[in-house]
Amino acid sequence: MLIANMAKTENKSPTGIRTMLKKRNPASWLGEIGEFGFAYAKMCNAHSGYLKGQNILIVGGSFSTTT
Repeated sequence: MLIANMAKTENKSPTGIRTMLKKRNPASWLGEIGEFGFAYAKMCNAHSGYLKGQNILIVGGSFSTTT
């Protein structure tokens, strides 16, 4: 949905937007929703108590430090 909205707003193709986002990401890769869902499910598992107070970096995402 994000890519489709950006394509419409910027009057570009979804493929062009996806390529642009990949280039912006140092890993040159975009994560898929299923991968993020899997990571979230793993963190919420009853056996993941050791994750308390941890920062988890999921490769493929994007984080802007500007406010």
